Amino acid sequence: MTIRCVIVDDSERFRVGARRLLTAQGITVVADAANSQEALRAVQEQAPDVVLVDVGLGEESGFDLAARIDTSPVIMVSAFAAEEIADLLADSKAIGFLPKEHLSAAAIRCLLTRLRGT
Repeated sequence: MTIRCVIVDDSERFRVGARRLLTAQGITVVADAANSQEALRAVQEQAPDVVLVDVGLGEESGFDLAARIDTSPVIMVSAFAAEEIADLLADSKAIGFLPKEHLSAAAIRCLLTRLRGT
């Protein structure tokens, strides 16, 4: 099964690297966005299977964006360790968290499989 993904991060360098990595591992990156406005438009237009949202989007909060995405599961990503943002993650509607250094298609598939209960 092909997974269609949108990457949301204010760092162009991260978006390019994540796209390259995930594409090589079999994930189809249908769009990327640098801010909430671009992200919401991409999610509406592309209807992805998952949206990767950076915790910090410059002046914006990735958690605020995640709360506004109703049509696709959201996985939060960050350079922060999970322990540093545990309270925010617990209150978030995101299905999971991946440290940027552990980003992989396998990790995304694992979180989506857990969501679907299969």
